[in-house]
Amino acid sequence: MRLHRGLPAAASGLLLALLLVLTGCTSFGETTEEPAASTSTAPAEPEVAPIEWTDCDAQIQPLVEGQPGSERDIAFECGRTDVPISYDEPGGATLPLFLVRASLAGQTDPLGSLMVNPGGPGGSGADAAIGLALTLPEDVLRRFDVVGFDPRGVGLSTPVECIPKELKDRAIAAEPRPTTEEQLDDVFALSSEIAEGCAEEYGEALGTFNTVDTARDMEQLRQALGEEQLTYLGYSYGTTLGSTYAELYPGRVRAMVLDAAVDPDVDAVADAEARAAAFEAGFDAFAENCRGLVAGCPLGDDPRLFLEELLAQTQTTPVPSSEEGETRQATPGVILTAVQAALYDTASWPQLAQGLAAARNGDARLLFSLADDYSGRLEDGTYSNLLDANVAINCADTEETVPEERVRELVGEWSARYPLFGAGAAAGLFTCSVWDAERTPMPERDAEGSAPILVIGNAGDPVTPLPGAVDLAEDLDSGVLLTWQGQGHTAYPKTECVTAAVNAYLIDLVAPVDGLTCPA
Repeated sequence: MRLHRGLPAAASGLLLALLLVLTGCTSFGETTEEPAASTSTAPAEPEVAPIEWTDCDAQIQPLVEGQPGSERDIAFECGRTDVPISYDEPGGATLPLFLVRASLAGQTDPLGSLMVNPGGPGGSGADAAIGLALTLPEDVLRRFDVVGFDPRGVGLSTPVECIPKELKDRAIAAEPRPTTEEQLDDVFALSSEIAEGCAEEYGEALGTFNTVDTARDMEQLRQALGEEQLTYLGYSYGTTLGSTYAELYPGRVRAMVLDAAVDPDVDAVADAEARAAAFEAGFDAFAENCRGLVAGCPLGDDPRLFLEELLAQTQTTPVPSSEEGETRQATPGVILTAVQAALYDTASWPQLAQGLAAARNGDARLLFSLADDYSGRLEDGTYSNLLDANVAINCADTEETVPEERVRELVGEWSARYPLFGAGAAAGLFTCSVWDAERTPMPERDAEGSAPILVIGNAGDPVTPLPGAVDLAEDLDSGVLLTWQGQGHTAYPKTECVTAAVNAYLIDLVAPVDGLTCPA
């Protein structure tokens, strides 16, 4: 599961349920019978459909009430528009996209729309717009409407749904560090079952869910919003989407912030190894922080040893949850999923420490909470389509495959080098090797002719390690690198130095000095 998520969801699954009622949700089968997958990287010029906006303030406001920032005078609108399924056939069948626009009352000298994407792939841009309306600096909100769209195949934009709930539960609970032949056979069989089910469900249409065509959708949205140029804020995978847009439409970029950049230069194997190493370092940073707590670390002097012992314990005796009605038991797979989820954000470290300690004492409730948020599992036991979209888009974006025998070799090497996360990272390389869909590989991205593009990386990012930001900034002809010496995934607007630099760039188009470093 290669999740590059930059932001948590703005609200619980209740928001998704309400918006489904509000807008309706069209299935892919209802949109077209036999759509053609996009194979070209040259931008087409289809007719732009208008966005139909409706007031959905009454539905959203109760859901954000009581959250930090909810006291702001924000109005929410929901929108719907249509884009071509295939840009090779711009006059052909279309699919609907869902949007949310958040506007602060009393804007002064408005600059238009700030389009946002929270990462994934599979993260909801509509949720991101709601969450960022509560958290972005008011200096920015006084100048921009925040507009988020669910990318094709995600959330309420013709969601790709082909992995049954039971299969997702199995995948998350499965052995997270498969090293024996039998364990690897099980992992490969699970990947094949997912791939076969999705291919059967969607056929040729499965390749439609890809980043290149989503970037083309962004150009349609820019025009529909009436913006002469695009102002964009993308987190994590959103940096891949943004840089792809800049490559296709460099002259249409007004300002672009790419926070927690995904490395555009590494192959699948190098990317997986870098993430395994970064998560190991992230856990070490968490452990050091825990040991330094004034009240003492609930995991003792050696949190890594504590975790290893808990994983060994749950290998034979999974841990139940005290949550009423919860029948699942936490396996090593659930526990390591919770650990990964918490390493995204230092604000989750206390819950992780408490959750691991509680699990050792027989209650996995806090760990299930972390794991469920990471995987998109809702309170009623169903899932959002985060995992379906994640695998579909990741695999559609690459022609790379890693043979089974090579995966087995890497599992052996990485399990020794990266004890917590190496084996799982290596085994995950098999996922796209069995994926049966049209591929639309990512273009090289230099965005020649673009306005300056601000690329941000964190020294302690466990998800998108800092070298990725360095590479992306170097690849972009107009790339400007900003480094934060902080922990966790993403930087803006978490610290004053980064916030001031990004605000000046978004509002006044004054980019920071290339190579600026902000302290932790």
